[in-house]
Amino acid sequence: MRPTTLTPAGVPTAASDEARGMLLGLIGVAVFSLTLPFTRLAVRELDPLFLTLGRALGAAVLAAGWLRMRRAALPGRAALWPLAVVALGCVLGFPLLSSIAMRSVPASHGAVLGGVLPLATALYAALRGYERPSTGFWLVALLGTSLVLAFALGQGGGTLQKADLLMFGAIAAAAAGYAEGGRLARTLGGQETICWALVLAAVPAAILLAAFESDQVKRLGAVGPASWLGFAYVTTFSMFIGFFFWYRGLALGGVARVGQVQLLQPFLSLAGAAVLLGEALTVANVGFALAVIATVALGRRMQVRR
Repeated sequence: MRPTTLTPAGVPTAASDEARGMLLGLIGVAVFSLTLPFTRLAVRELDPLFLTLGRALGAAVLAAGWLRMRRAALPGRAALWPLAVVALGCVLGFPLLSSIAMRSVPASHGAVLGGVLPLATALYAALRGYERPSTGFWLVALLGTSLVLAFALGQGGGTLQKADLLMFGAIAAAAAGYAEGGRLARTLGGQETICWALVLAAVPAAILLAAFESDQVKRLGAVGPASWLGFAYVTTFSMFIGFFFWYRGLALGGVARVGQVQLLQPFLSLAGAAVLLGEALTVANVGFALAVIATVALGRRMQVRR
C-alpha cells in the first residue's frame, strides 16, 4: 500500500493530497471538456493557425499579469526544459493540431478520441521514469482506453478518419506537456508552471502571428460573435484558468492517477457539443460514459509508485 504520514490531527496526508488532487483534476477536466466544442465553434470562421497563435498570445498576456501581481521569481535553469515541453505540447501543439482536425470532424468525434490521453500521459510519465504504475493500474487504464476506442470506431463505422491522425498527434503533444508540467508543478507551483510556459511561447507565437497573411487578417472584421465566443473561451479557460486546477491536481495526486480522471472528459465534451453545437447525444453515449466512470473508480484503487 502507499505509505502515508499523519498530520497532528491524525489525517493521512498522502490520502488527503490524493483526494484533493483528484478533485482539482476533475475541475480542470470540466474546464477542458468544452475546449473542442468551442474550438469547432471558433474555426467555423477563424483560421486554425490564427486561433492557435491568438489564444496563446491572449493567455500569455493574462499569465504575465498574474506573474507580475504575484511577483513570481524567475524559474531556475532546470525548469526550462519542462517549460519548453509544456509550451510546445499544450500551448502550441495540441491547439494547432486539434483546431485543424475540428474543421473536418464533429467535436464529439474528436472528444471521444481524446479518451486515450490519460493512458498516453501515464505512458510518457513512466517512460521518463517519473512514476511506476502497477500492472493492475495498466490493465485498468487499457480497459478504459479500449472502451473509448471501441466507442470511437463505432461512431466512425469501424474505421478512423484522416483527422484522427491529427487528433492522435494532438494527444501525444498534450500528454508530454501534462506529464512534464505536472511533475514541475510539485516544485514550481501549478499556476507558475502554466504561466511561465505561456510567457515562453509568446515570443514565437508573436513572430508567427506578425507573419500571418494580411488578407486573412482583413477578414477578421467579418467574423461573427459565435466564433469570437469560442476564441474567448479557449484563450481564457482552456489555455489559462483550467491549467491552474489541472497542474495543481497532478502535483498533489500524481500524473498517472489523476490523469485517469480525463477518461471522463470525452463524455463531458459530448454533453457540451450537444448544447453548444446541437450534436446528437444518444443512449449509447451515456452507457459508455457509465462504463468509463467505473474504470476511473477502479483505477484509484491500483498502486502507483512516485
